[in-house]
Amino acid sequence: MTRVTGGYRRKTRHKLRKRPRDRGKISTSRLLQEFKIGEKVRISQEPAIHEGMPHPRYKNKIGTISEKRGNSFVVDIKDGSKTKHLVSAPVHLTKVGKDGS
Repeated sequence: MTRVTGGYRRKTRHKLRKRPRDRGKISTSRLLQEFKIGEKVRISQEPAIHEGMPHPRYKNKIGTISEKRGNSFVVDIKDGSKTKHLVSAPVHLTKVGKDGS
């Protein structure tokens, strides 16, 4: 038997690509942003930082912050009928307004 090659970032060249205006260094405020428990966030992976990146399957999903775990946050999302808990670094999360944007 042969082994299956590739990890969870396999074949994501198009999904995890940045637009030209978004390229460059990431601001420190984005790296150190804080969220309150119960706050709504959108999962948007930052391709330049691999640490604490959630699976690309959950891109643009909206969830709620349930706890802080070290420097990361636990986000609860609905995946079908199940509730899943994702541990993500704050650079991969963005706040969602009341209108859902």
